[in-house]
Amino acid sequence: MWMKNGKNWLAVLAVGSLWGMTEVLGGEALYAREVPLASVWLTAAALFLLAVGRGLVPGPGASTAVGALAALYKLVNASPFYCHLLGIVLLGVVFDVFASVLLTEGSVRKAGWRAPLTGALSAYAGNSVFAVLMTFIVRYEYWVGDGLRKFSSHILLSGTLTAASALALVPLGLRIGVRSGTLSIKNPRWTAASAAGLTCAAWIAGTLLG
Repeated sequence: MWMKNGKNWLAVLAVGSLWGMTEVLGGEALYAREVPLASVWLTAAALFLLAVGRGLVPGPGASTAVGALAALYKLVNASPFYCHLLGIVLLGVVFDVFASVLLTEGSVRKAGWRAPLTGALSAYAGNSVFAVLMTFIVRYEYWVGDGLRKFSSHILLSGTLTAASALALVPLGLRIGVRSGTLSIKNPRWTAASAAGLTCAAWIAGTLLG
């Protein structure tokens, strides 16, 4: 189990913190400038980082842990929009499910077509489940105020654009994660120090700039 290895936890902490920083600093910049479909850019970046994390720690539960840490980062360093936190955790869980089926520990180094498929399915499933929760379970006014327009747009438009970007970003992220994992075996102290440094730098940036 990956959870018994401290180096794996350092990798999860680093990737989760980077994702959280992307949400806080990147999200703030995108929304402040009213960039169209800002959530697509943020989700695409999240899927890339989830793939990096999966390449580093190819075990069930690792992506969920990355998502939980990213949500914790955003909770600490930004205004608590709980629907955003739910979306972050949900994406980590959804990616974990598909990666656990398609990107097993034995096949992660030779993922082939499984990597882009994991990204596309995670994008559609994450957007779909989140839209259903917000519209029919939570019944958040922002989602139900204009009928099903927001619901359908989040799945069909945002979901399709995110899935398209994930076709390239998830294989790239997975490749980077796998190669970084190989380097960590050859240089364990250097990579552990790098992961710890990235984590600290991300939290300091969130505290100062968030």
